[in-house]
Amino acid sequence: MRGFLASSIGVATAAALSLPLAVALPVVATASTVTTAVPATGAAAAAPVVPDAPAGSTRSLPLVPLTSADHRDSDVPGMSASPRLPETEGLPARDVATFSMVGVVWDDAAAPLSGRVQVRTRSAATATWSGWQDIETHNGEHAADPDAAERTGGRVRGSTAPLWVGASDGVEVRVQAEPGARDRTGAAPGTPATTRLPTGMRIELVDPGAAPRTVPVDAKNGAETGGAPAGPPEDDKGETAVGAPGLSMEMAESSAPNVPLAPLGASEITELNKADSTADAILASEGSLSPAARPYIGPRPRIVTRRGWGADENLRERGFVYTNTVKAAFVHHTASGNGYACGDAPAVLRSLYRYHVVSEGWRDIGYNFAVDKCGTVYEGRAGGVAKPVLGAHTMGFNTDSMGIAVIGTFSNAQPPAAAVNAVARLTAWKLGLFGANPLSKTTLRSGGGNLYAKGRNVRMNVISGHRDGFATECPGRQLYGKLPTTRTSSAHLQGR
Repeated sequence: MRGFLASSIGVATAAALSLPLAVALPVVATASTVTTAVPATGAAAAAPVVPDAPAGSTRSLPLVPLTSADHRDSDVPGMSASPRLPETEGLPARDVATFSMVGVVWDDAAAPLSGRVQVRTRSAATATWSGWQDIETHNGEHAADPDAAERTGGRVRGSTAPLWVGASDGVEVRVQAEPGARDRTGAAPGTPATTRLPTGMRIELVDPGAAPRTVPVDAKNGAETGGAPAGPPEDDKGETAVGAPGLSMEMAESSAPNVPLAPLGASEITELNKADSTADAILASEGSLSPAARPYIGPRPRIVTRRGWGADENLRERGFVYTNTVKAAFVHHTASGNGYACGDAPAVLRSLYRYHVVSEGWRDIGYNFAVDKCGTVYEGRAGGVAKPVLGAHTMGFNTDSMGIAVIGTFSNAQPPAAAVNAVARLTAWKLGLFGANPLSKTTLRSGGGNLYAKGRNVRMNVISGHRDGFATECPGRQLYGKLPTTRTSSAHLQGR
């Protein structure tokens, strides 16, 4: 199998047919070249509408060895109160610019963090400090395959899972090595404790920014139907897509692969009934499947697009990487906590996206789709919701699969029924596009991991949990326990 890179606007021929003639479309690129769009000239280009300005920020602060005065953890079970402090790094409580998500990263992606990471934060709204909260340290398995270009480019860093804390303006963090842990060089216990923690640890404070303003889109031609210009008129930064008001070239590139499922620049892809969803299968097969084939496919769910949740398209790498097909769906939890309201979900996604790209060094958000606690489905990695986009979600098994992340932590908490039902609806549709039966098993070839050696053919359920492909807690014990009924519901929606 090979992943292949496709460029920008015009990924689907149908996209070109739906755009105004003023938009210049690039050709589809090979893995070695990426051709970007060139704006058309003429009257249409004379006064472009300024696109939405990128939102959000990331602040990275290096951790330092804590002194005895800083090491106030005798009241925390499992955290040492010993004066042997070099094994503990962190930051004393401090004021910071507003952020909403936090995580810890380090230099070497291959170096494990064997220890405990805790943070406490101060609410920007109430000025009160939270208690100490644990951050999930085992996060390396949510990643590209070991030999993938995304992983070998030198940008990827080791990381904890991110934690959503809501708008905060104060932070304190501590990281303590596990007693008796060996460092990544195999040094025996008893060596200086500082070697037990990865080098270059930093805390990442992520501000999702405000949601961008969106305006209604004319379903006939993709033009905006009215309203003020998107973005402040005095801001002339960024190149706009001619003929696509309110869209930068990067935003248009991201939106184009979803045409004709939705107009260029749409903030959502509407749901369809089962019969009409056959058209999606025809699009995904690029014409090789006829309506007479009547595939088993579930109704298409409503999907909030990247523009809908406010992705800053300037963050990700240009172009898209595809795999050959979608034979399996891996279900995940984000391990980012359950303390968010459904209305916060777009901000949580913007934060996850920033953390994956800016902090961890990935080319884009790792998951193909996300689902919030109220059952809303969101587009994840760019490239088209109906296409086999190569993700970075299940190390060793990203090829010929997709990753669905339920926003939250479900090791002990029960996943909401709305979220579980949404996973069933999404898999019934997307797996149906590629002829996959949710009740069946399929064979995937391992790209390498801690359960299966590289090159081994592995039989697993078409709808699997992350832990089926990698020794990990993900998607949490409670969510994993819902997968048998999810498979049954998904197959029923497909008409099986």
